Amino acid sequence: MGLGRSPAGLGVPTALSDAVEAVYRAESRRVLATLIRLLGDFDLAEEALQEAFTAAVERWPAEGVPGNPRAWLVSTGRFKAIDQLRRRARFDASLVAVAERLGNGVTPAPDLDDDGVEDDRLRLIFTCCHPALPPDAQIALTLREVCGLTTEEIAHAFLTAPPTVAQRIVRAKGKIRDARIPYEVPSRADQSYLAERLDAVLHVVYLVFNEGYSASRGAAVTRPDLSQEAIRLGRLLVELLPDPEVLGLLALMLLHDSRRAARASTDGEIVLLDDQDRSLWDRGQIAEGVALVERALAARRVGPYVLQAAIAAVHAEAATPAATDWAEIVGLYDVLLRVEPSAVAELNRAAAVAMRDGPEAGLALIDAILARGELGGYHLAHSARGELLRRLGRRDEAIAAYRRALELTTQDPERRLLEKRLNGV
Repeated sequence: MGLGRSPAGLGVPTALSDAVEAVYRAESRRVLATLIRLLGDFDLAEEALQEAFTAAVERWPAEGVPGNPRAWLVSTGRFKAIDQLRRRARFDASLVAVAERLGNGVTPAPDLDDDGVEDDRLRLIFTCCHPALPPDAQIALTLREVCGLTTEEIAHAFLTAPPTVAQRIVRAKGKIRDARIPYEVPSRADQSYLAERLDAVLHVVYLVFNEGYSASRGAAVTRPDLSQEAIRLGRLLVELLPDPEVLGLLALMLLHDSRRAARASTDGEIVLLDDQDRSLWDRGQIAEGVALVERALAARRVGPYVLQAAIAAVHAEAATPAATDWAEIVGLYDVLLRVEPSAVAELNRAAAVAMRDGPEAGLALIDAILARGELGGYHLAHSARGELLRRLGRRDEAIAAYRRALELTTQDPERRLLEKRLNGV
């Protein structure tokens, strides 16, 4: 049974196999997080997790599923790890002290505290997203250790070779070990440090979501599996640390994901917001997202994720494109740019201004951004500029802008959309 795979098909009765598989799906990441805390080593904890589930498959047919499977698995995994260290210690004297230290520790009680386990999961997320690790390593380690994706699944998601992903994970674990990065959540008493670390966590989760919401390259418009993993992480973070920005990020992801079914045609072509069939939007996700935005705004600590979610909520609540409150959206972008200035947010505001005040007003703002030397390599800036030029009847300039966007895009459906726009100018 490899990490990230369920224990089905191991020659045990179907009912029990189903029970073990259900426990694996529900508890394996929680068990791993606690084993990492107890053992202080990612690789040893992963081996211990596998050993614990192997023992479950062997022993539960005779003994029955324990009343608290999670506590049983943690305790069994810990003892398996200690036994393994003691065996290795015969060949490596440096492991003797480690084995004895772990062996003298306190065995997890059968009624393992739920709050403690949830704290372990939060610790694991913060450790995987430590700012000392490179961003690509943070993403790979989070997807592997927190979400349980295999190296091959992560590589496929980000169109990277599996050995490259494996090296990132190995290097990240080595960095955590060698730099003695603490396996902990920053103290709430140190608000500035907690905010810095939380920003890194939220950034990683949002990067994962964005790759699922709009794949950076390849044949598909979206990667629903990645979006769902990010939303699952967002829900976990809300349960464990209901900060307004955490609420805002989950709301933002839900509101964007609510449009997924309408964002591509049956033959895989991109459908732009104004052309989407809004009856396909997930009203349940929209309601949940809007409620989270309202809850976050009530805290009166407005951050960039809350503001972006508020903008997404205005779009989601518009029954038709014409009903969109562009004045409110522009106002929210004004606040967002004061809170967290960025050229991409400026571009999005320019598009909203074009809808409120006309294409000429939006074009002037986009040209000002490009004149500063920002977003010159961003295909959406040139695509937006081409659309506004087309609406103004400036055909030759629109063609040049669309061609530049086409040169910069790497996603097949976006290329086809741009080619269609180019041919239609």
